[in-house]
Amino acid sequence: MSIIQKNILRMKQVQEATGLSKSTIYLFIRQGKFRKPIRLGQNSVGWLSSDIEEFINARVTASRPE
Repeated sequence: MSIIQKNILRMKQVQEATGLSKSTIYLFIRQGKFRKPIRLGQNSVGWLSSDIEEFINARVTASRPE
């Protein structure tokens, strides 16, 4: 049995990783271009690092067609 490590990133970390502003991230969520966050508590959310990595990889692929 393998253990898959999933890291949860908070908004500031997502902004740093993607280069997007908070308002753009939420706009992309509404447009279906960005995964919805995971509810961590009553007033906190986060994103799986794998979802953010997938988003970044898709943007790179779209920007650099071969």
